[in-house]
Amino acid sequence: MPEFAFDCLDIQPEPYAASPTLAARLRVAETTGFSVQAIALRCQIRIEPATRGYRDDERELLCYLFGDPARWGRTMRAFPFATVSALVGSFVGSTEVRLRIPVSYDLEVAAGKYFHALRTGVIPLSLLFSGTVFGATLDGMRVEPVPWHLEAAYRLPVAVWQRLMDAYFPGEAWVRLRRETVDAVARYKITHAIPTWDDAIDALLTAAGAAPASAAEPGPVRSESRREVTS
Repeated sequence: MPEFAFDCLDIQPEPYAASPTLAARLRVAETTGFSVQAIALRCQIRIEPATRGYRDDERELLCYLFGDPARWGRTMRAFPFATVSALVGSFVGSTEVRLRIPVSYDLEVAAGKYFHALRTGVIPLSLLFSGTVFGATLDGMRVEPVPWHLEAAYRLPVAVWQRLMDAYFPGEAWVRLRRETVDAVARYKITHAIPTWDDAIDALLTAAGAAPASAAEPGPVRSESRREVTS
C-alpha cells in the first residue's frame, strides 16, 4: 500500500490572476516506491486562530468574530478558509504541485473578517488532504484513497495577504450593504453635493461623533466604497 507525506513549501500571490488568488506550492512524497500515475487531490484549508497571539488593536477587531476575549477559550476554534482541487501527474518518489486558492475580501465571510483584523505576524493554516490515487502495478492499474489523516501546516505571513489585497483593492475594503442603505447614502450624497461614497460615509460618521482616522488626514480621498454585486 502506498504511503504519502505532504509538505506545504510556500504560499505566494498568484501573478496575473483575474481575481485575488494565492498559489500554494506542495511537495508530495511517496515513500514505498509505488509508481503513481495520477492523484485527484482535494485539499481543505483551515485557519487555526488559537495557535498565535494578538495585539490589542487586533483583539479589538476580532471581537466581531469571536466575541469577548474572555470567551476566546471556547469560541476561538479552527474554521474553513477554502477547499480546492488539483491533479497531480505521474511520479515515483516525490513531486511538486501548485494549489490555486481563491481569496475573498468579503467582510461578511469569517476568513475575510479574520484576515482584515490582523496587522502583523502570521496566519496559521492547516491543509487537510483527501482524494484518489491511481497507480501502476504488475497486476495492472490500482486505485487507492488518499488517507484522511494526511495534513500539512503553514504559517502564512500577514504581509503576503496584505500584498495580495493591495494589488487588487489598493487602500480599499469591501462591505456588503442592503440596496435600501445604498439608495439612502446615494440620496445623502446628492442632497449635500458630496462627490464620493467615502466622503459621504465620513460625513455621516463625523455627524455621529465617530469620525474615522482618515477624516483628520489632509489630502484627496483615494478610493470609493462599492456595493458588492452577487449573482
